[in-house]
Amino acid sequence: MTRRATDNSKALDAFIAAKLEIDSMLERLKALSDDHFETNPDEINWGHVGSLSHYRDKLREITDMAFREGEHAG
Repeated sequence: MTRRATDNSKALDAFIAAKLEIDSMLERLKALSDDHFETNPDEINWGHVGSLSHYRDKLREITDMAFREGEHAG
């Protein structure tokens, strides 16, 4: 096997490992969202809103990068 093929194989392995980790994180976030982020509607306060807004902002940054939107449009 050539050096280039070996390097590509390692890159592919790393890519798949990162993808699997992302898939796992997305599944966990989906489950948490389905459970309303473990909140009770009668107990929602501005702290919950702040935390959820922070999560949203971080996810928007990621989706903007992935889809070349927002500040990453070009």
